[in-house]
Amino acid sequence: MASHDFDCIVIGAGIQGSFTAYHLAKKKKKTLLLEQFVLPHSRGSSHGQTRIIRKTYEEDFYVHMMEESYQLWSQLEAEAGVQLHRQAGLLVLGPEKASSFQDLKRTMEQNHLPNMILRPKEFSQHIPNMNLANGEGAIVDMSAGVLYADRALRAVQGVFQSLGGEIKDREKVVGITPGTVVTVTTGSGAYRAKSLVITAGPWANTLLSLVGLKLPLQVLKINVCYWKEKIPGTYSLASRFPSFIQLGFEGAESEIYGLPSNEYPGLMKVCYHSGSPTDPDERDRQTERKDITLLSSYIARRLPGLETVPAVVESCMYTVTPDHNFILDSHPSHNNIVIGAGFSGHGFKFGPIVGKVLSELSLGQMPSYDLSPFRIQRFQTPVLSKL
Repeated sequence: MASHDFDCIVIGAGIQGSFTAYHLAKKKKKTLLLEQFVLPHSRGSSHGQTRIIRKTYEEDFYVHMMEESYQLWSQLEAEAGVQLHRQAGLLVLGPEKASSFQDLKRTMEQNHLPNMILRPKEFSQHIPNMNLANGEGAIVDMSAGVLYADRALRAVQGVFQSLGGEIKDREKVVGITPGTVVTVTTGSGAYRAKSLVITAGPWANTLLSLVGLKLPLQVLKINVCYWKEKIPGTYSLASRFPSFIQLGFEGAESEIYGLPSNEYPGLMKVCYHSGSPTDPDERDRQTERKDITLLSSYIARRLPGLETVPAVVESCMYTVTPDHNFILDSHPSHNNIVIGAGFSGHGFKFGPIVGKVLSELSLGQMPSYDLSPFRIQRFQTPVLSKL
């Protein structure tokens, strides 16, 4: 009979939970990774073929974390024997005098990220088939690229299992009993561990309610849109077209971003970096499409080589905090229950370093980074009920 006793249990086999389990297994800890759905699945936030990988952030602490994250992605590539990312560059566009554009430019320069400023006169030479608006600045993060998400998730789970880790899918958690030894109950039985890590994505508050905690998290349904190239290959990786982030587009409250055509031949991913509030168990009932109308307008004006009606629309979910920074912390009342949540639509690329930090917290070790930007106490009124 299989043992139900572990050093650590991780709930949620998305990219953050899978990397947490991977780091624990590397430290020779007996680790169980639980997932409520059949793997692989597209119900959460870690599916899809591509993500942008970049060091470009306004906040220095994210830049520094991504330095090591790049190294850990390369390490996983070597361990799994599969390519997980490709350098393609990241083009940042926005009103040149706006603080958001200037802040990104400043952190690129202060952190010595390899970059190239594109003046309006030379923009079309370097970035054909894209239009720069009057008054906009353009800067390229040369070190950025495309991360192969589905492939990465399979790779980290495969290495975790090769290290002796155990994955159980179709195991929805229905109970958590805190204590020196934490007991996790699913529909199939009970599992015990010295520590527990909860990385449940959109279901974070559902799980946290079992341990008397509610965090200010909002779940959004995201329309992931793919647009057909009028001439196949125009915006492809092979044509060296970069990923991009558009700041300050008229009528947009959030950024617009795009990745070169790759996952679907002849289709480019261009999306709005926000969505509509949803229940994660009722995601497909949310049919808001205002963002698609905005994207169609953007494409007509800025990306003339694309059709203005999306060829494919898929779904994803963001779990967003009020400040869009992650939650990486221990439960206020139970140090051996650790929480990774609120990745706010930009967490996938941080998977290796988030997993490292969460594994350190779960083992009572000093975390590798200052976690003050990610602590629960930054929220003025975390809602706690008594157990």
